[in-house]
Amino acid sequence: MQNNSFVLSLLFISATTLANIEHTTDWMPDHSFTQGVEGPAVDKDGTLFAVNFAKEGTIGKVTQSNKGEIYLTLPNGSIGNGIRFDHKGNMYIADYVNHNVLIVEPNTKNVKVFSHNKQMNQPNDIAIMDNGILFASDPNWPNNTGNLWRINADGTNTLLEANMGTTNGVEVSPDNKTLYVNESVQRTIWRYSLDENGNIQDKSLFFQFKDHGLDGMRTDNAGNLYVARYGAGVVAVLSPQGELIKTIQLTGKHPTNVAFGGIDGKQLFITMQKRGAIETYYNHIAGRNYR
Repeated sequence: MQNNSFVLSLLFISATTLANIEHTTDWMPDHSFTQGVEGPAVDKDGTLFAVNFAKEGTIGKVTQSNKGEIYLTLPNGSIGNGIRFDHKGNMYIADYVNHNVLIVEPNTKNVKVFSHNKQMNQPNDIAIMDNGILFASDPNWPNNTGNLWRINADGTNTLLEANMGTTNGVEVSPDNKTLYVNESVQRTIWRYSLDENGNIQDKSLFFQFKDHGLDGMRTDNAGNLYVARYGAGVVAVLSPQGELIKTIQLTGKHPTNVAFGGIDGKQLFITMQKRGAIETYYNHIAGRNYR
C-alpha cells in the first residue's frame, strides 16, 4: 500500500510540471515558407517578416494569420537568415551565402550591403543593441565551430571571438548590459558583460542542455530568454539567473527562431523548419522594447 502523502506529492509535482508546459497554435500554415524559414522579426508597425516565403532568397511579409506574401527577393543569389530592425525602421538581414549583413531602408525595397567580410563563414543570427550596434553569430557547421562578430554602426565589423562551438542564437538583454550567444551542437548558452560600445568581457556559462540543438533566441522586458530548441519541439524560457521557468510546446519539432510582436508585444512567433510554417504563442510578458 502506498503512502498517501507520497502519492499526493507526486500528483503535486505532476500538476506543477504540466502547469509549466504551454502550447502554441498555427499562424502560417505548412509549406507557406520553405524549410529555410528563419529570422522572424516585427517592424514598428507590427508587421511580421521572415525569410524564404514560398521560395528561397525571398523575404516574406505576414500581415495577419494565414496571410503572407513575398515582400522582396534578395539580389545576387543572396539567401537571408536572421532579420532585425533598428529604431529608425531599417531592416538588417544576415546573408549567409555572400558573407554579408544587408540593409533595407524604411519604405523602400532597395537592398544594400551594410557590412561584408569574406572571412565570415556564414552570418547566421543577428542581435541588436538599442544604439544600433549589431552582433552576428557565424557558424562553421561541418567543423562544429563558429565565431562571434560585432557589426558597428558604420558597417565595419570586428571579430569578437573565434574558435567557439557552433554559434547560432544571439541576443541582447533589455538593459543592453548582457549578450547571450548559444552553440547549437554543444547545447550551451554563454553570457557576456556588454558595454555601450559593444565590447564584451566576463564570459560565463549561462545554461547547458542535455539533449537536442539550439537555435534563435529573444529576451522579454523582464530579461527572460526564449530559446528555440531545434529537434526538441519546444521553446525553453530561462530566467536572467539561468533557471528554466517554463517550456512552450510546439506542434513541429524543429523551431529555428522566435520573435515578439502583436498588438501589445506579447505575441511570440516561432518559425518551424520542417513544416515551413509559423506557430504562435500568447505570452504574459511583452518582448524586449515593447511597452
